[in-house]
Amino acid sequence: MKAIREARGLSLQQLAKDIGRDPGFLSRVENGQQGAGDETIHRYASRLAVPIAAITHEEKPRDQERPGAAHEEHD
Repeated sequence: MKAIREARGLSLQQLAKDIGRDPGFLSRVENGQQGAGDETIHRYASRLAVPIAAITHEEKPRDQERPGAAHEEHD
């Protein structure tokens, strides 16, 4: 979530103001210290103009590999 917000050039304080949430609360959500309700997630995604899945999906390191990359053989 934080990476997307930063890529959009928004400060935590500005986003919190825009979606009507406390900056401390959003900071804890972004850092995985606290969960967020559906309404907050919807507001967050809407303000950043991204699908909800973009901010709720956590990729596992394995998901980031190219297909077959872990099994390539090098001579």
